[in-house]
Amino acid sequence: MDKLRIVLVDDHEVVRLGLRSLLERQPDLMVVGEAATASEAVQAVESLAPDVVVLDIRLPGRSGVEACAEIKRCRPDTKIVMLTSYAEDEVLLDAIAAGAEGYVLKQVGSDDLVQALRRVGRGERLLDSHLTNQVFAKLREMRERERAEAFAGLSERELRVLALVAEGKTNREIGEALYLSEKTVRNYVSDILAKLGHTSRAQSAAYAARHRIEDYL
Repeated sequence: MDKLRIVLVDDHEVVRLGLRSLLERQPDLMVVGEAATASEAVQAVESLAPDVVVLDIRLPGRSGVEACAEIKRCRPDTKIVMLTSYAEDEVLLDAIAAGAEGYVLKQVGSDDLVQALRRVGRGERLLDSHLTNQVFAKLREMRERERAEAFAGLSERELRVLALVAEGKTNREIGEALYLSEKTVRNYVSDILAKLGHTSRAQSAAYAARHRIEDYL
C-alpha cells in the first residue's frame, strides 16, 4: 500500500518535530517535507507533490489562508488540513473558502489527528455541520458580490450592447436591434472593452456569458 505523503507547515520547529515524530510512527504515513512560512509551503508542495498538507493557519508574513489558496491554484488535488489553536469561525471560513478540506485543533489527541489525516487522504472533509452551513452561505455571498461587481461600471445601454456582443451579433445587427448607427455601436463597444479592461470582443463576450449578463437586463 502506498504511504500518504505529508508536508508539515508551522513556524514553530518544536511543533513540526512533534508532528513528524507522531506521524512517522504510522506505517501508512510519511512526512516528506516541512516549511515554516507560506512561501516555503508553496515551494515545498510544488517540488514534493504531497498528498496532504498540514498547514498552520497563522504564519509570519502571509497567512496560512493565503498559502492554502496559492497551493490550491498550483496543485488543486493536494488536500489541505488547517492546523489551528482556536476554532475561530471567520478565519476557518476563509480557509475553507480558499479550498482547505478541513481543520484540526492543535489540542487534538494523537489518534484523532492520525485518523483525520487518513480521512482527508481518502477524500473526506473535516467539517462540522455548523461550519459547513456558514461556508456555503459565505460562498454564495461571495459569488453574488462578484456578479454584482462584474458589470458595475457599465450603463444600461452598454449592458444591452454587451449582451448582443455575447450573442455574436455584428455592429450592424446590434445597431438595428437598438436603433443605433453602426458608428455609435462601435463607440459603445470600444468604451465597454476599455471599462472591462479587455482587448477583444471575444474576451468581453466570454466574460459576459461567464457572469450571466442576461440576469442584469
